[in-house]
Formats: sequence, structure tokens, C-alpha cells
Amino acid sequence: MDIPSLDHATLDALATPLLRLDAAGAVAFANTAMARWLGVGKRRLLGLQAAALERDDGQLAARLARPLEAPVRLRRVGLAVPGTDALRFADLWLGPAEGGAWLEAHPVDEFPGTDPALLLPSALAASLKGLAHELRNPLLGIKGAAQLLARRVDGDGRELTGIIESEVGRLSALVDQLLTPAPPRPFAAVNIHAVLERVLRLAESDAGWAVQLQRDYDPSLPEFLADGDRLSQAAWNLVRNAIEAGAGTVTLRTRAEHGARIGEAPPGLALRLDVVDDGRGVPPELAEHLLLPLVSGRADGTGLGLALAQQVAREHRGALTWRSRPGHTVFTLLLPLAMPEPDAPADPSAAPEPSDD
Repeated sequence: MDIPSLDHATLDALATPLLRLDAAGAVAFANTAMARWLGVGKRRLLGLQAAALERDDGQLAARLARPLEAPVRLRRVGLAVPGTDALRFADLWLGPAEGGAWLEAHPVDEFPGTDPALLLPSALAASLKGLAHELRNPLLGIKGAAQLLARRVDGDGRELTGIIESEVGRLSALVDQLLTPAPPRPFAAVNIHAVLERVLRLAESDAGWAVQLQRDYDPSLPEFLADGDRLSQAAWNLVRNAIEAGAGTVTLRTRAEHGARIGEAPPGLALRLDVVDDGRGVPPELAEHLLLPLVSGRADGTGLGLALAQQVAREHRGALTWRSRPGHTVFTLLLPLAMPEPDAPADPSAAPEPSDD
């Protein structure tokens, strides 16, 4: 990647965003494509440490700290100029250069590929629906038997029958969610921060002093059309997921995202909600299937909480994504601020609507 024979005018004509870094990792040259992609002038980039462009992950900084003997690729790195909120994602190529390095950015979508919740095969969805239907009658029988038994025992025996009834009730509620997803409701004007304050009150009640809850709000965000209850449920599931992952600190961060691309929709203004935690992170073996229903990293989890958040994002023409490493996990809900009416009820044979567990 070392191309000393090309002058700056030639490099400036390239469509690929490109930086030339000096031995200390500072930007010595930026072409027009890089400046345009990051949304700043070229002079703003000169002298800036390349590592300062990176948001959250730290893989660029870590790689620049080591000798570079051959070209290396860094996948899906989030970059933004300090002082701006124009977060961009790219696969980066780092290559050695005399007295420094070349950095190529190949922009990628932040929300790639097909919605994971749509990848659940229809046959499996139908099987889940059939299983839920078959479970309903045995559960009713167990509940009735427990109620009859409770009339014949007292003390510890009655306490045990109460536990049976309680657990059967919980399973019955889960079966009902699988069989009868909630219908969509008309959207109304919603203040996202009012929604998040409700979620934080729930989190404070649930976690007590064990978790530090932080707010990083953008007060300029306008109201937008949405289902406030569903958004509250989705945000609560994301926060509770962070708490159950052993987080000591959970931060709710809101921003306005300009030129956001969500699926096939044209770029537009969107609301970005990040739920950031310092917990254990996502287990590698769950990474590819994390947002699918019934996938959980906990023995007592139903695997429906994140799938519900994904469903709510779809209902609002938005997207849910995540990135994670031990000690730093971010779930991002991106919602367009120009909101159309919700879709008609989904085909009941499609993937089941999850509960808030």
C-alpha cells in the first residue's frame, strides 16, 4: 500500500477515503473523499491522531500501537471526528509506509444484512406455534391439580402448591405471547426522554444501588410519532439485559443522527438510542443468533427480550444493532424521526411476537 510515486493531487482524485499517517499516528495527509465522508474539511483532519477518530471499540488504537509489517484489515470500525456526532462505519486497511502508514476506509452500512428476526425459518416458527398450543392444555391441567391439592394440605405443602401455580402462570403467559402477539396501536407524539425516565425508574427499582444508571441525553431531540409503551418495553429489555450481564454502569445516550441509512429507506434524520454497559459482553457462541427468539445466554432466560426489542424497532421502521467486547457493550436503537403509520398485523405464521422476559 506504500505508493510514494503518486502525488497528492492524484490521491485527492480517488473515490476511496484515504489518510497518510506519520510515525506517531497523526494525520499527515487526508484526501477529499475522506474529508467528505467524515463531514469535515481536510484541514480539520491534519495533525489529528488517527486513534482519536475511533469510537468505542479501540481496535484501531491497539493496532497502531504495534509495529505494522504488512497490510491488515480491521472490520466495521466506527469513526467520527472529535466534536461531531457524524458516526461513520468502515472496514479499514492499514498498510506500512515509509515513516508511517496508509489508512484506507471502505464504508459499510452500520446495520448490514437482513433483519435477523426474519431469518427464522417459517417451519420453525410454525413448530413453535404448534408447541405452544400443545403446552396450553397440560399447563391448565397442572394448575387445576395444584389448586385441588392446595385444599388438602397446609403449611409447607400449601406453599409448594403456590409455587407450582405461580410457575404455571408464568409459563401460561409465555404461551399466550407465542400464540397471540399484541396488535399494533396508532402512533402518537412521544418524547423519548420521558420514555427513558420511566425505564430508569424501573431499573432503579429492580437493581437498587448495585448498578449506576447514567443519562447522556440530547435535549434538542423533537417529539416523534411512535408507540410509547412499546418503546418503553424495548428500552427496558435492553437495560435489563445489561444489568443481567453483570454491568456496574449502564448509560442511556440519545443523539440525532443525520443522513442515517436504515434498510432500503433513503437517508434521513433519525433518533439514535444507545444503551451502553460495562458488563461481561455477548458470548461469542451467541453472536450470530443473538436477536433471534428463544436465544439466551442465561439458564433462566427465555431468549425473548432482545427479540422483542428487534420487533419494536421493525414496527417503527427502525433497526436494532449491537457491538460488544468484555467490559463494553452497546445496543443501538435507530428510529426515523419522520414516522409513517405502522404496518398491518403480521401473518400469524411468521416469527412469534416475544414477551418482555
